[in-house]
Amino acid sequence: MKITPLDIQQQQFKGKMFGGLDPEEVDSFLQTVSHEMEDLLRENNDLKEQAHRLAAEREEMTEREGKLRETMLAAQRVTEEMKANSQKEASLLISEAELKAERILIDAEKRLAQLNSQIQDLRREKLQFETSFKSLLDSHYKMLNIDEA
Repeated sequence: MKITPLDIQQQQFKGKMFGGLDPEEVDSFLQTVSHEMEDLLRENNDLKEQAHRLAAEREEMTEREGKLRETMLAAQRVTEEMKANSQKEASLLISEAELKAERILIDAEKRLAQLNSQIQDLRREKLQFETSFKSLLDSHYKMLNIDEA
C-alpha cells in the first residue's frame, strides 16, 4: 500500500482516555512528515526525470559513437583505396616512362647507325673523288708533258 502526503495529513488517531497522545503534537508531526514526504516525492520525480534524460543522452552518445566509428572506418578504407590507386598510378607512370626511354634509346641507336652509314658512304665518295681527281691530274700532267716533248 502506497502512502501519500495527503494520507499522512488526513490520518486520525484514536485517543486514549487517560495518558493518550496530544492531538496537536500528532497533527504537527504528521504535517512535518507530510511536507518531508512531498519533498522526497518531488526529489524522487526530479531524479527519475534526470535519469531518463541521462539515459537518452547516453543512448544518443552511443549512436554518435557508432556513427563516428563507421565514419572513421569509411575514411580509413577511402585512404587505403587512395593509397593503392596512387601506387598503381605511380607504377603506371614509371612503366610509361621506361617504355618512352626505351623508344628514345632505340631511335638514338638507329640514328647512330644511320650516321655511321652516312660517314662510311662519305668516306667512300671522298676516296673515289680523290682517286678520280688524282687520275685526272695525272692525265693532264701527262698531256702537258707530251706537249713539251
